[in-house]
Amino acid sequence: MKRLIYTTLLVSGLAGVMAPGAFAQQDSTKKKMDYSEGHGIIIKTKSADSVKKGRFVGGITFTRVDLGFSRLIDNGSFNLSPNNDFLDYKGGKTSTFSFDVLQFGYRFNSNFKVYVAGGFDWTLIRLRKDITIAKNSNEFVYTDQAPVHFSKNRFSSSYVHIPLNFEFRTSENKNSKRFYLVLGPEVSFLLNGKIKQISEERGKEKQYDSYHFQSVRYGGTVRFGYGGIGLFTKYYFNDMFTTAQQAGLKNMSFGVTFGLN
Repeated sequence: MKRLIYTTLLVSGLAGVMAPGAFAQQDSTKKKMDYSEGHGIIIKTKSADSVKKGRFVGGITFTRVDLGFSRLIDNGSFNLSPNNDFLDYKGGKTSTFSFDVLQFGYRFNSNFKVYVAGGFDWTLIRLRKDITIAKNSNEFVYTDQAPVHFSKNRFSSSYVHIPLNFEFRTSENKNSKRFYLVLGPEVSFLLNGKIKQISEERGKEKQYDSYHFQSVRYGGTVRFGYGGIGLFTKYYFNDMFTTAQQAGLKNMSFGVTFGLN
């Protein structure tokens, strides 16, 4: 989790230094030059709130950086059933991290925009038990690794996500900031599943497989914030895994989001 925080802050800082528009504020305040005789150059500000005609917006971006925690929901309960008890996890170290790199949409007016985005999403589950989930298996099975003890036993998935967002925002206040409400559905496509284990007996080990994660995942996101920072929550409507034994096991996440626009 600490590494994710450091990485997020570093990348966000570099993006801000290298490109002032790194957070894709295509709708931000515009400025024009007014040359008044005998008075030099005067900068007049034309607020984006004056925009009346709709227009297409978008392009390459680095925004909506979500950093938070993930929770498994087992048929409506935060307590895992006996079928899923082997997935018992450390809540404080089970996290999510995502960001968008593309967006294309249409701004109808100063307060409402609809757009499609594209980016990446990781769910990182820190398992409590010293187990290894089997690769290339028809069923979701695992082996107990005792007496080996893992100081880290992380079970994760990575997806490409494509959200459809509806953005509502207020007019700019005297500090040139706004309140934002961004919500909408999204669909995600599995890149891979991964197990990372660290132990004194074996050192560091990594394994990759689909691990029965859903190849296509769909859900919804809500974000609320002020200026460039806010809070988010995500919920995925279909099961987390494809196996019958894990039917009804879903995933949700919540945390802080950076770069609302």
